[in-house]
Amino acid sequence: MIGFQIAHRVARRLEPEKIILASLYQKDVRDAVNSLEREFSGIEFVGHWGDIFVSSEFNNEERQQRLNRNQLLDNTEYRTRLFNDFFGSVEKAYQRSLLVQLILEHKPDVIIDSINTATAISYQDIYSATQIAHSEFNSLHEKFFQTDRANFEKELEDSKRAIEILMISQYIPQLIRHVILLNRAIREANTRLYLKVGTTGTGGMGLNIPYTHGEDKPSAQLMSKTAIAFAHTGLMFLMARTPTETYPDAPPIIKEIKPAAMVGYSNITQKTVCRKGKPVYIYNSHKEELKDQLVLQLDDDKMEKKEKLKIPIVETGENGMFTKGEFETITTLRQMEFMTPEEIARVVELEIRGVNTGKDVISAIDGAIMGPTYRAGYLRDQAIEQIERLEIQTKIPSVALGELGPPELSKLLWEAYLFEQVFGTLKDVLCQQESKKPNLPLEINRDRTPEEISRSLENYIENNPQISELITSVGIPVLLSDGVTLLRGPFIRIPELHGQKRTQIKEGDINRWANKGWVDLRKENSLVWQKRFETMLRGRQSTRGRGSDAINRATYLYKEIRIGEVVSWIFNNEIGGYRLM
Repeated sequence: MIGFQIAHRVARRLEPEKIILASLYQKDVRDAVNSLEREFSGIEFVGHWGDIFVSSEFNNEERQQRLNRNQLLDNTEYRTRLFNDFFGSVEKAYQRSLLVQLILEHKPDVIIDSINTATAISYQDIYSATQIAHSEFNSLHEKFFQTDRANFEKELEDSKRAIEILMISQYIPQLIRHVILLNRAIREANTRLYLKVGTTGTGGMGLNIPYTHGEDKPSAQLMSKTAIAFAHTGLMFLMARTPTETYPDAPPIIKEIKPAAMVGYSNITQKTVCRKGKPVYIYNSHKEELKDQLVLQLDDDKMEKKEKLKIPIVETGENGMFTKGEFETITTLRQMEFMTPEEIARVVELEIRGVNTGKDVISAIDGAIMGPTYRAGYLRDQAIEQIERLEIQTKIPSVALGELGPPELSKLLWEAYLFEQVFGTLKDVLCQQESKKPNLPLEINRDRTPEEISRSLENYIENNPQISELITSVGIPVLLSDGVTLLRGPFIRIPELHGQKRTQIKEGDINRWANKGWVDLRKENSLVWQKRFETMLRGRQSTRGRGSDAINRATYLYKEIRIGEVVSWIFNNEIGGYRLM
């Protein structure tokens, strides 16, 4: 409902070359495209249908087939694929994702997402899945201790299915994987603006909301919907602060509009009532006497079926169909009240144009959060000086414990510390003599070789066993210059193999592990550090005569090696892990 009105307004007011419409059901897409094509002849409309939250293999437009959630969960092979898409390789999930394929096929300038993601995820009902898994497991436990185990194999399979569904139904892993795939796709497609029409989950009401989507009140599912809706907002806030390789300091614009009322309406008509895609029938009432047991569900063939249930209703999109009584109740003053999809479409249009409507939630959060302060920046130097004095008193260097990830941080800090102890300054890592060219901080041809650097670092390690013991005791091994000798402690952080105590070393493993989390004293790594320090020195020299404009994230301001500043420079310039705002 909202998406169609947005597409209609965009076509009428912004006159784009092409509009791509995607929705769950083929009929909805076809009807929307046909309606828009009749009204706007100069615009190309393209329709896609299917479930964007799962793999493209579960959506086959050519064969006009889409596997629904029940079909996926009832099939062992499909459940395994779903599990892998949510918890397995991100790269493989990216290649299979229908959402990613649509974005990369069309490379849209603007994406307007009016799917109610929070409902799609939270109404998979982890609460029911938990109860079923618990019941199945208890039944399995009882059968195991019975002498007659004829049905044990079936009980085992039922329990396995229930536990797999429970794992697949977890909300947060699905949401995180969805955002990771979306974030990568819009950057690969060079999308300028991603605008989400989100939800508060309760139509602007509080925990006292008297309405649900059919379950009892208070509704844990409805609260889950709100939790996922605002978790989604938080992840989009991070998307807005994530750089892009193409434009490092200008990421895609991320916006979110959150309607906080019931949204309606799209039509008033008489319609057949359906539940789970099947029509509801009118039955003759069955009279029975209440005894000690109440049957909650009777077989349809035991009741006298009459015609299909048709009733005058108000269609309200995602909220479903309301009777007059329901619509009148929910829209009354001080209840949920309501807004129209046209009003949402107008705000969306203005935000696409760049007009500040004041309704963008991401901008509102950005303006409300507290950022870095002058006082903290002033006290930073005081804190560093105090800990340096304590280092001198205790004779214990305060470098890295491995608790602040990623593992590269500890590795880089310890390697920078070794360079600081052995050489002291950036220039001394590179050359043994002063440059004869006054305009350059050093000769381009370095006269200190990587082999010499590796030997010097290794000699320091051998002559200062208390340092190597400190490094290895926190889970960071030291790979010596020969590339095969390892100094280590009782545990190693890298490789990360949960639940395993040993692993085979395959080709390429040593290089991968050393790059990720080992102090690496090989000549190849010494050369990497030389090139870093040369870049830092040349960047420092280029700041002369340029004023404050010269100071940016590529600038290293010091002659000496300051381990935290050095690693921050690496994060800023090599890994791309820097703050935008």
